Amino acid sequence: MNMAYYNITVECVGGDIAAQPDLDAVVNAANAQLRSGGGVAGALHRAAGPGLEEECRPLAPIKPGEAVITGAHNLPNRFVIHCLGPVYGSDKPEEKLLADCYRNTLKLAEKNRIEKIGFPSLSTGAFGFPMDKAAEIAFRTVKEEAPKLKKVRLIRFILFGSEALEIHTKQMKTIFSDNE
Repeated sequence: MNMAYYNITVECVGGDIAAQPDLDAVVNAANAQLRSGGGVAGALHRAAGPGLEEECRPLAPIKPGEAVITGAHNLPNRFVIHCLGPVYGSDKPEEKLLADCYRNTLKLAEKNRIEKIGFPSLSTGAFGFPMDKAAEIAFRTVKEEAPKLKKVRLIRFILFGSEALEIHTKQMKTIFSDNE
């Protein structure tokens, strides 16, 4: 499912974020130390190889809402943008921090001339953010940032599981058909 907004295509697909060869960059749902872990971070680190963790080491730690960029190593992309989402119920204000993740990631994408970027559902795994609310924040932030983007032309949400895909597709339709 995709929608066009300000000459940018926004889409939702099911799949593996570590297997997106047509994207310039993928976004890692990182931990503060930028190390391998479970979920998205584990999948990207395993696919990228040990060089990714080595390149990340001097950039850590990062704070919730912060984003940093590295090479993609053995991934089929040029870059990985690592963002630390908020832990729901712990990192406050969690909604602003989650929006900052998307905003700061898109700023890094612009700065590095990235045209095609892929996001996971940030903070919804081990960090416990309710997926429906997280998807709403993600798409509202993308909609707010879209008019400022000059390089980014494709924003893909790569979702794991049919429920995540369904929730994100519904929120994308709602937010991008809402002419605020």
